[in-house]
Amino acid sequence: MLTLPSIINRAVQVNGEAPATIMRDRVRTWRELGKEVALLAGGLKKLGVEPDDRVAILALNSDSYYLSMFAVSLAGGVFVPVNTRLAPAELVHWLADSGSSVIFVDDAMTPMLLAVLEELPSLPQIVYLGTDELPANAIALESLLSDAEPITDATRSADDLAGLFYTGGTTGVSKGVMLTHRNLLLNVLQTQLGLESRTGDVILQVAPLFHVAGGFMCVAAAVLAGTNVFIPSFTPAATLEAIDCHRVTRMFLAPTMLNMMLSDPAFGDHDLSSLRCVIYGASPMPEALIQRAMKALPHVEFVQCYGQTEASPILTILGSEQHATEGPLSDKLRSAGQPIPGVELRVVDENDESVPDGTVGEICARGETVMSGYWQQAELTAETLRGGWLHTGDGGYLDEEGFLFVVDRVKDMIVSGGENVYSTEVENSLARHPAVIECAVIGVPDEKWGERVHAIVRLRDGADLNESELFAHCKEEIAGYKCPRSIEFRDEALPVSPAGKVLKAELRGPYWQDHERQVS
Repeated sequence: MLTLPSIINRAVQVNGEAPATIMRDRVRTWRELGKEVALLAGGLKKLGVEPDDRVAILALNSDSYYLSMFAVSLAGGVFVPVNTRLAPAELVHWLADSGSSVIFVDDAMTPMLLAVLEELPSLPQIVYLGTDELPANAIALESLLSDAEPITDATRSADDLAGLFYTGGTTGVSKGVMLTHRNLLLNVLQTQLGLESRTGDVILQVAPLFHVAGGFMCVAAAVLAGTNVFIPSFTPAATLEAIDCHRVTRMFLAPTMLNMMLSDPAFGDHDLSSLRCVIYGASPMPEALIQRAMKALPHVEFVQCYGQTEASPILTILGSEQHATEGPLSDKLRSAGQPIPGVELRVVDENDESVPDGTVGEICARGETVMSGYWQQAELTAETLRGGWLHTGDGGYLDEEGFLFVVDRVKDMIVSGGENVYSTEVENSLARHPAVIECAVIGVPDEKWGERVHAIVRLRDGADLNESELFAHCKEEIAGYKCPRSIEFRDEALPVSPAGKVLKAELRGPYWQDHERQVS
């Protein structure tokens, strides 16, 4: 069966005595985890969770988070991973919009939850994952486990809703993406060959579990009956230490995470020889950064994944053998790879007509891993899935061999003097300068050009580079109209989401705050 509980049962059967989760010095085998999932599912039933009831999880990465996800599924509920960086009003929206009747919360997130409870239309039952003082009206995880009768038979089918993943949450109004058991599990199965996975892999869960990439890696670990190693949140030091200590074989990193890890002063002080595969995605990867990573970790296979929450999430893969810096495949390193089995891709114009290979348009996809829709938003669902195709909102093109090249978010395209400029192309040029450690390109208002290309750049420590020198560097690589017309140097790191995406809306905000429209 294509259900999440079924893969836990299989992992118990085929690798029961192997470690399933490691959190600091706490280790659970698959057999132990299977028993706790059944008990916690029984406890949720005792709390009144019925089929399709939503159960929120507001917590940092942990083995308890992992346990909660699968227990909700076994109980017949729908898990709702909640972004840990939400503003109070956003948290209220997520919980109220989803109608979550139960919420799991840990020590770190309890103050945030308690601050908004009075604003919720109905109070959820709180299940406390922490070890500090038990919040009022909450029940401890241990109590729920000790008083419960285990559930041994899942009642869900492949097409039942498994998770409600809200997109965004740092700007605008978030949308709940409805993903079924089939969506989540089939996407993992479709990608395992391309990701070169192996039974028994030791997977570092460093991407936030509320992000669909983190959820994907959790499901993948269960499919492989491998070992999950958890750190609460990403820091370069904790990541390097975990790889060394637990002999991690694979992990997912956003490009900003990879950049921070490679730049950490302690990078060379740890034994990273166990690491076999780094999967990256969630935001564009500068070509200079991936080449630097390949040189720093020559024994590691790098695999790029492109997709989005609405696709469960992976649509294309650029395999390790396609990460070539010379030879006939070297031009593919800038691509996002080819569609995975079971996914159809096409690129369309503003009339939803397919465009020729090499022509930029909106990337569309269809297949059995595309979401069933947005939670309680029928009109938006119909618009996004019109014609039976998921309209990703990303701009890109396909080459004659089916490699997808993603150039930008359609809404992030800069129109300067009537010319379309894709920020990722400019960012790649900037990132190739050895003095640049981080950059972002945005469109800002300009009386002459409508919008001008504006770069925000952070230099490596001790680097000496001025605006004219960086202009000259870009003009050697890209057309003049694409080059930044203004450059802002910053000492601090650029703002990023928990998933590692640079928050361009936050960067654009000060420039557009006096303008009614956010485009020229």
